[in-house]
Amino acid sequence: MLRQLGSSDLMVTPVAMGCWPIAGMTSLDVNVNDSLKTLEAALDAGINFFDTAYCYGTDGISERLLGQAVAHCRDEVVIATKCGVHWDRGRNKVLDSSPKRIALECDESLQRLGMDHIDLMYLHRPDPDTPINESASALLSLKEQGKVRHVAVSNVTLDQMIEFNNICPVVAVQLPFNLFQQQIKNEFGPWCKQNDVSIVNYWPLMKGLLAGKIRRDHTFDPNDKRLMYEIFQGAYFERAQDVVDELETLSRDLGLTIAQLVVAWNFHQPFIASTLCGAKRDWQISETAKAITISLSDAILVRIDQLANQFAKTD
Repeated sequence: MLRQLGSSDLMVTPVAMGCWPIAGMTSLDVNVNDSLKTLEAALDAGINFFDTAYCYGTDGISERLLGQAVAHCRDEVVIATKCGVHWDRGRNKVLDSSPKRIALECDESLQRLGMDHIDLMYLHRPDPDTPINESASALLSLKEQGKVRHVAVSNVTLDQMIEFNNICPVVAVQLPFNLFQQQIKNEFGPWCKQNDVSIVNYWPLMKGLLAGKIRRDHTFDPNDKRLMYEIFQGAYFERAQDVVDELETLSRDLGLTIAQLVVAWNFHQPFIASTLCGAKRDWQISETAKAITISLSDAILVRIDQLANQFAKTD
């Protein structure tokens, strides 16, 4: 069940828990008690891979809660966090991956998590004011100091990743991928396979749309950030619903939920090592974690690929 991340010694479950929702910055009705229950449910479901970031919460709440939840089983889990993005006093996002800032954020993340090392540290996002080779050198230094065991990158172009990797070898890259967004397959897949770099994907359920939780009659809260995305509006939303209709039929025939089927399809892709599933409630992560044990036949994989291709052709 466990999969190796790149050339590292990190062995992770094919489903990972993404800890952005428990920060409560874009998710509604988030509270500490439910967030801790969600983390505990992930552990109980067998997930050993947890993904957070320095900027998940203006005060680091995601890292703090994660550290509290896994304190009793630290050696049994793989903790990934990210550096290079923070919030200013006005809650404005700031990209700063200068060596000084990276060192500061690493130390603060370790303190928040209550740990003496981070298993996997990502450069969260390239900083246009800092050459990426300088960011790479800073993360290599953290690895040499023992504060970070392995290094990865996120939200990069292929050229940026190659430049970073030439200075500081990476074991993983984190990028968006789902049935509706498959650009990375041809862009990153071949290079990552050749260089033994794993892909960890986020947005597998496209913010709940591919979980079947947001159907045609859904009424969005005016403050729901999903309304910022084109796929949740107009004709684009209707076409997506046609795909979900088909997925609902497939999942019912297999005795699965739509979310379980879709998550399993994600990590069945040969270039995906682990799929990040965000959650703010225990039942959400309990549901998607069950996908870990699902094996999809070639016929089912082909059918889902056909649905994805059909959607792409109408775009």
